[in-house]
Amino acid sequence: MLKVTFLGTGTSQGIPIIGSTHPVCLSNNPKDKRLRVSVLLEWDDYCYVIDCGPDFRQQMLRAEVDRLDGVLITHDHADHTAGLDDIRPFCFRQGPLDFYASAEVFKALENRFGYIFQKQNKYPGAPSIQINPIEKNRPFVLQGKTITPIEAIHFKMPVLGFRLDKFAYLTDVKTLAEDQIPFLENLDVLVLNALREEEHPSHLNLEEALALVDRLQPKQTYFTHISHLLGFHEEVSQKLPPHVALAYDTLSITIPFSDAD
Repeated sequence: MLKVTFLGTGTSQGIPIIGSTHPVCLSNNPKDKRLRVSVLLEWDDYCYVIDCGPDFRQQMLRAEVDRLDGVLITHDHADHTAGLDDIRPFCFRQGPLDFYASAEVFKALENRFGYIFQKQNKYPGAPSIQINPIEKNRPFVLQGKTITPIEAIHFKMPVLGFRLDKFAYLTDVKTLAEDQIPFLENLDVLVLNALREEEHPSHLNLEEALALVDRLQPKQTYFTHISHLLGFHEEVSQKLPPHVALAYDTLSITIPFSDAD
């Protein structure tokens, strides 16, 4: 059984936005309060995170995660990687933490977090990572489960989504090439970004996200990477089809593996 916990479902500024008087930012509904986007994947005794943004520490504490087997990175934007230094407690207890990302992402992270990648005279308090380069459409295995990286385009930047059995996670998507569509067929659960109602140059808006869901036909879809401009959680939820829902921070779902006994 795969357990998926939404650690954060907000866009790059989170909700509420600092200093904003927008009604959604002032909402008292906990489902309208969104940390930066990330999910926790758990099966058997294993635990992986997709992305480690600036809210990573808070997310780990809130979800009571005391051990982590690795981190999968979709792309190098700050709202997906700025929490990299906060992996230190895991490194101090477990040793270097496995990271899975494209070669381009590792290059960007080395430029930004040079002290973590330093080979000689490394500061003893710095975290350490084990680099595992991955490529689109080239599956790799984590703890007996096959992960398939799927490429999407975020404005002009390639980003990776991930498929695990009949679950797929795609965020910061604007377009998908035709050759990526077959990797997203026959899904039980799809997680997909839906930023707002108005069109955006680098993210799916609500209409585009619903159109992609209609094409892919997963059994259930959860929208994430949500802006305050999409509206109140409860109001938007009432307008969605029965097989589509807005994710919210701390939501947990379970998905049976297709090869389960």
